[in-house]
Amino acid sequence: MTAKLAAIILGIVFVAVGLLGFVNNPVLGLFAVDPIHNLIHIVSGVVLLAGAYSSLGSTLALRIIGIVYALVAILGFFLVDTNGMLLGIFMVNEADKWLHVVLAVVILAAGFALPQDEMQTA
Repeated sequence: MTAKLAAIILGIVFVAVGLLGFVNNPVLGLFAVDPIHNLIHIVSGVVLLAGAYSSLGSTLALRIIGIVYALVAILGFFLVDTNGMLLGIFMVNEADKWLHVVLAVVILAAGFALPQDEMQTA
C-alpha cells in the first residue's frame, strides 16, 4: 500500500459518503448529516484525489486532510452548541465525534507511515 493508493481509496470513499448523505438512507442514519457536512466530505475526497493525481502529492494531501479531521475531532468535543452544530457550521453527534477521531488517526497514519508514492519508472 502506498500513500497514493490510500489517497485514492479514501478520496473515493469520502466523495461517495458525501453524495450518499444527500439521500435518506439507513447506512448514514447513525450520523448527523446536513448539506454542509456532506459538502465537506466531498471536498475532502476531492482534495485527496487531487493530491493523488497532481503535484500536490498524496502524502501532503493525506497529512492536510488528517490534520483538518484531527482539529474537527478535537473541536467536536468542546465547541458543539445545544443544537448539535459545530462552530455553527454543520451538524455533529456523538457518533460523528468518534468517527472524526478514527478518521484523523487513519488518515494521518497513511500520510506519515506509508511510502510516498510508487517508484518512478525510467
